[in-house]
Amino acid sequence: MRSIGEMARDSGLGVSTLRFYDRAGVLVPAWVDPVSGYRWYEPEQLEEALLLVRLRRAGMPLPDIRLVLASWSGADTDLVRKLLMAHLCRLEQGLSDARSEFSALRALLDHRENAMTSLRIATVRLSSAAPELAAALDAVRFAASTDPELPMLGGVLFDIEGERLHVVATDRYRMAVAQAGIAGHDGSRVQVIVPTPLVDAMRALLDGEGPVRLSVDGDRVTLEAEDRQAAGACLDHGFPDYRRLLPRATGRRAVVEVAAFRKALETGPVRSAEAGAPDLSVLRVEDGGTATLCTDGDADPNHVAVNRVYLLDALAAGGRDRLILELGTPTVPIAIRRPDDESTFSILMPVRLED
Repeated sequence: MRSIGEMARDSGLGVSTLRFYDRAGVLVPAWVDPVSGYRWYEPEQLEEALLLVRLRRAGMPLPDIRLVLASWSGADTDLVRKLLMAHLCRLEQGLSDARSEFSALRALLDHRENAMTSLRIATVRLSSAAPELAAALDAVRFAASTDPELPMLGGVLFDIEGERLHVVATDRYRMAVAQAGIAGHDGSRVQVIVPTPLVDAMRALLDGEGPVRLSVDGDRVTLEAEDRQAAGACLDHGFPDYRRLLPRATGRRAVVEVAAFRKALETGPVRSAEAGAPDLSVLRVEDGGTATLCTDGDADPNHVAVNRVYLLDALAAGGRDRLILELGTPTVPIAIRRPDDESTFSILMPVRLED
C-alpha cells in the first residue's frame, strides 16, 4: 500500500489536496489508521488519482468525477463515455457563449471614447521628499504584473492630484496603494504609468534625505536627484480605475506582529486546491482580534484562503513591525494596512476553497 506521502509524490496531488478529496468522497483511502488517522492507498488507486488530475484539469465538477471514478474499472463504460461527452458539450457551449459576449464587448469598446487620454497628456513639474517617495515605491513594487499579455499592468501608476502623489500597482490578484506628499503642482490630475524597470531605476536614486524633482512631459517621465537622473517613456496604456477597487474598512481586524506571523505562515499548515496550484494559507480572525491559521481539518466555510506567497510579500512590503489584517467573507479581498498610515495598504484576492 502507498502512504499518503507516496501517493502525493506519484500522482502530483498535494497531501492537503488528497485529504480534501478524501473528505469530499472522491478519492477515499483504502485504510485509515484508527489511532494516528494516517491514510493508506491501494496500488490501483494511483490510476484513479492520475485520472482525477486529468478530469479536474478539464474542469469537470466533482459530482461527475465521483461517478467516473466509481465506473471506470467496470465492464460497462457507457456511463463514463456519456459523462465525458456531456462535460465536453458544456465546455463547447460555454466557449461559444463566451465568444459571443466578447464580440459584443469589443464592439462596445470600439465605439467608446477613452476618457483617460487627457490625464496622460500633460506637462508637470513637482518635487517630493526622497525618503517619502522611496517608501511609497517600496510599498507597491511587489504587486506590479509580470504578465506580458497585460502590458498596461507592467508598471506603477503615478496618479498626481493636488498635493499628493498616489502610486499604485496591481497584477489582478493583488493591489498595493501608497502616497507621497508633493509640492509645486497646480492641482489638476495627471496620470502616467511608469514601467517597472524605470521605477527600479528611480528607486535607486532615492537614497538621500533631500527633495527630488519629478517631471512629466507628455509620454516621458523624469526623476532628478541632485546631479543624477532616471528618465524614460511611460507606458502607452490606460490603467484601471483603482479607486473603484479600494476596500472599505469593514470586516474583522487583527493587529499582527509581523515577524511572528511570518514565521507562522512559513511553518504552519497550508492547503492546495489543485495539483500545481500555489500553497494557500487559511485564516480567521477570533473574537478577541487575533489572527489564526486554520488547520487542514478545520472546514469552516467562513474562513478565508489566500495565496501564502502573496501574503508574505504584502507583509514584507508593509514596512512595519505591526500591521492590521482585515478579513471579510471568503469572497471579499483581504486588506493589509499600516496602523499609523492606513492610506498605504495592499489588498489580496481570496482563493476559493473547494466545497
